[in-house]
Amino acid sequence: MKRLLVIDDEPGHRLMVRAVMEDSGWSVEEAGSGEEGLELLAQDRVNVVLLDMRMPGMDGQETLARIQDMYPGLPVVMLTAFGTVGSAVVAMKKGAFDYLTKPADNEELTAVLEKAWDFGRLMEENENLRRRLSDDDPTAPIVGASQAMCRVRDFIRQAGPSEATILIMGESGTGKELVAQALHDASNRAAQPLVKVNCAALPGHLLESELFGYMKGAFTGAVRDKPGRFQLARGGTLFLDEIGELPLELQSKLLRALQERVVEPLGAVRPVPVDVRIIAATNRDLKRAVEAGEFREDLFFRLNVLEVVSPPLRDRLEDLPTLAGRLLERLCRKNKKGIRSVSPEFLDALMRYAWPGNVRELENVLERSLILSRSDTLGPESLPSQVLTDRPERWQDRMVRPERSERFDRPERFDRLDRSDRPDMAGAPRADAGWPGEGDAPMAGWSGGGGVPGAYPGSLDDAERDALLRALEVHGGHRERTADALGISRRTLQYKLKKFGLIRRGM
Repeated sequence: MKRLLVIDDEPGHRLMVRAVMEDSGWSVEEAGSGEEGLELLAQDRVNVVLLDMRMPGMDGQETLARIQDMYPGLPVVMLTAFGTVGSAVVAMKKGAFDYLTKPADNEELTAVLEKAWDFGRLMEENENLRRRLSDDDPTAPIVGASQAMCRVRDFIRQAGPSEATILIMGESGTGKELVAQALHDASNRAAQPLVKVNCAALPGHLLESELFGYMKGAFTGAVRDKPGRFQLARGGTLFLDEIGELPLELQSKLLRALQERVVEPLGAVRPVPVDVRIIAATNRDLKRAVEAGEFREDLFFRLNVLEVVSPPLRDRLEDLPTLAGRLLERLCRKNKKGIRSVSPEFLDALMRYAWPGNVRELENVLERSLILSRSDTLGPESLPSQVLTDRPERWQDRMVRPERSERFDRPERFDRLDRSDRPDMAGAPRADAGWPGEGDAPMAGWSGGGGVPGAYPGSLDDAERDALLRALEVHGGHRERTADALGISRRTLQYKLKKFGLIRRGM
């Protein structure tokens, strides 16, 4: 069903729009202010927003800017009085889809909103297609060349196209939502929505209505039908995050939805069929929760058709430099601040820390350092005290790293990669020079695998070139496996090898 959100401070006009659009088969939500409209958008997925220009408090221009920032691609049609048409034109230049003058003509209202819905659907399909074609690999956003992350990517490629229910296990901050997105993008449902529900964010009575929806009159305040997330995800994927926090009384309803592919909205007289694929995630040990009577065993088995573990950062520390580089690039754009390099001491401190908050904590630490740094080179003085003082050597032994034989026993074809004609690479470390944590000074002369600008003194290109060399050595010079591990296409790898002069001339 097409869903419209009307943000207008005039109740009479909202009522008129509701009557017209519900007669045309739309579901309509109402908000009396910009602030209320943003709250509704955070709770429900809509296809089009009809937004009044002049409202007390947050006006239409400011609300439009907030919507575009949080929900890019969501079409917004502006409502304006005759005397403020100029402001509506300005809003269109800033990204609004179209505008209507009050009071809106019924036929024109319907026609414009239908066009906005078509436009929004086209934008969503284009974005889904772009994601699927990006580097020809739905796992491209997943960063890391470690064995643990290679296993995750292999799982996504194998399990993604299936219809099986998948359970993602992992600690908080390890990127379970990113894995769920990649699984959806790799599936045959990628052109349809991925709807996300955090089972820990709402109390049980609200979570039930969010999941299954309700009918008008089901309870006091239910003045209209509201579809649940199962219905909003029709044809696509429903991602149930923190499934271990789902109250016991809702687990039986979820089990029925999984088994029979139907849901019962509150107040409904008959079940509603649903067509969704379920991906669930948790940071709890569900087997122990089953033993403790906190989670239904039959639901666990229904969810755990396929299982994948999103590894903690401490178990893939060799990915940290590349991951930090990717995060820093994004954070520099977000904060409009640039850096030229990262000192070896800074990276050394990152590599020695245990990261109990995983990638989420790493991102927070990097953003803090970027903002507080007084130099264009990030140094250890910008790091929080717990990163500098915590030296959990016990984690070093848990690192996932290739065996030494993989680093020394390389096929002859790797000798085609040459540094002899690159004087600036003469001092660059080799992959067999040692891993972080080995020796008295594990970071000395080591760039950490690239991706972090200036992990050793030098430019971002230097770090990226060193990352390519290390990945190629780890994978024995095999380009297809190297590209797969780095999350790029073989064509992109070939381009970068030529860019950095890592292929002998004539080859």
